Amino acid sequence: MAEAELKDLLATWVEGWASSRHYPTQSVGGFPAARLADRTGDWATFAADPSDEEFARLAEFTLGSRDRILTVLTDDHLRFRTLAEQQGLAVLGADQELMVMDFEGKDVEEPWLNDDELKLKTEIEERSATVTVVTDDGELAASGHVAVADGFAVFDRIVTEPNFRRRGLGSFVMRALTAAVSEHGADQGLLIASIDGQHLYHHLGWSDVSGVLMLKNPNNPDGPSLND
Repeated sequence: MAEAELKDLLATWVEGWASSRHYPTQSVGGFPAARLADRTGDWATFAADPSDEEFARLAEFTLGSRDRILTVLTDDHLRFRTLAEQQGLAVLGADQELMVMDFEGKDVEEPWLNDDELKLKTEIEERSATVTVVTDDGELAASGHVAVADGFAVFDRIVTEPNFRRRGLGSFVMRALTAAVSEHGADQGLLIASIDGQHLYHHLGWSDVSGVLMLKNPNNPDGPSLND
């Protein structure tokens, strides 16, 4: 994929992801950043295959606070692992993937929940939606979020609770979210998937776009995932 196209996809993903989570955003040296308001309260910055000089500036910003993280979209993990070591950053995660799907010809009608024990709840905001699947007793079975940005439906936090797995709820939540924002004209989907989620999304017809390398300040023993 062309560098400019990957940068555009990243900017769209950050816009939708931050909107879904109500994160404030800003630009850091021309790169998108979001403040993890419900987590550390600090900034996460994002870049697509930055140059060595750009990476050095982003690394300097990341090292300026213990809780900042830097996410790089790249399929050249070796290069950026080497740069990270040179700049004093540590690897937080390297098994996620940016994925995309074209909705053309896909069913965008609200799906039918074929399980009498469960019911669907959909909450719609201006350009985003939250879907939950719960039991009659109110126990959460599955959930997910989506926000529309620049013609893309950006999906986030697609979760099936352990006691309800292997019942097709992940696929159901994705279809319900797509239906919830269909009136906004999004003709493609975009998400960053964990290694477990990638199996589901490949099955649903999603395609890999780029690897995701997450880096952190080494003084922080922990760090947030983009999917938490």
